[in-house]
Amino acid sequence: MSLETAGMGLRKLAISPIEAGGHALLRPHRTARILVVDDESHVRSMMAATLERQGYEVQLAASGHEAMAMLENSRYDLVLTDIVMQDGNGIALLERIRGREPHLPVVMVTAIHDISVAIDSMRRGAYDYLLKPFEREHLVGTVLRALEHRQALEESQNYKQNLEQVVQARTEMLRQAMAELEHSYDVTLEALGDALDLKDSETEGHSKRVTAYTIALARAMGIKPAEIKVIARGAFLHDIGKMAIPDQILRKPGPLTPDEQELMREHCSRGYHILRKIPFLADASEIVYSHQEHFDGSGYPNGLKGAEIPIGARIFAVADTLDAITSDRPYRRARSFDAAREEILRCSGTQFDPAVVEVFLKIPNELWHELRSEITGQQKRFSTFEIATAELPKSLR
Repeated sequence: MSLETAGMGLRKLAISPIEAGGHALLRPHRTARILVVDDESHVRSMMAATLERQGYEVQLAASGHEAMAMLENSRYDLVLTDIVMQDGNGIALLERIRGREPHLPVVMVTAIHDISVAIDSMRRGAYDYLLKPFEREHLVGTVLRALEHRQALEESQNYKQNLEQVVQARTEMLRQAMAELEHSYDVTLEALGDALDLKDSETEGHSKRVTAYTIALARAMGIKPAEIKVIARGAFLHDIGKMAIPDQILRKPGPLTPDEQELMREHCSRGYHILRKIPFLADASEIVYSHQEHFDGSGYPNGLKGAEIPIGARIFAVADTLDAITSDRPYRRARSFDAAREEILRCSGTQFDPAVVEVFLKIPNELWHELRSEITGQQKRFSTFEIATAELPKSLR
């Protein structure tokens, strides 16, 4: 590389030319610190004088040991070291520098005219190789290229760090945006559930209560938070298909005829087909589809049995029965949570998954009372889906 070419590259790195001896040389705006290591005093003095005339700050060391001591106490931009010195081999110094400061360029200076020595130096990490005797311009040009190399490495490292910071910041912004969007979706779902409860006045508040129970039970079973969110949405929208059921059937005060019962049972598949087209709710739609299946295969719409039923639907089935028994109906008064526990235990293995029932029975009634009171009493602005990330009561930890 010619000095002119080197100058063009360095000007891009904020290094400007000066005139010295009739040749266009270059000097960095920030004074570069160079360590010269050689056991011959006249060589050290000559190199120091040449480089200082170019505006560099030069420090001298007469041995590798002395050089390492200086490197431990000061920062340098470049090291020029002889290979053969009285106290040891310059290659050993090179290896120690590489282990300590891998980005610090090292130029080997020697009178050994052996290409294998030069190749070995480069393989061990030397930036360049200077043969004695050398012209001063050759020394200056080599130093310029080495400093340009170091500056390029530093700028590359800084760019990489800045890029990583930008990526982290953008990732966090995206995460927050996704969280806000997800929250907006859930608020919309709650409004939809409230509308459904208004349509079926017999079950007012049912969607929120059964979702809260489902979430609490899923957490007690050790279900992962991400899956609990899916289960919660499926539980909250389990009856969404009833929007397509005629009001005269949905609000009928007396028993349904067989044909009306068959039409009512279609709410599972209708709800599934409504939700499965929405990517955000595709997984939740499977719970909507199977929330009336029974563990022994006697449920509907597909007669699924055991593990064929999604775990979210198996958990929901217990929570749904818990709310149904403990809520008032036009044809009966609400029963106690103890009565609900007895009924759920009685149907374990038939209507309900025994593993879910086992976990349910370990949860104290106080938790269900607390959730029902918070939802029904509206003591504070309540979001059903926030239960999925809330801290568990001490009784469930």
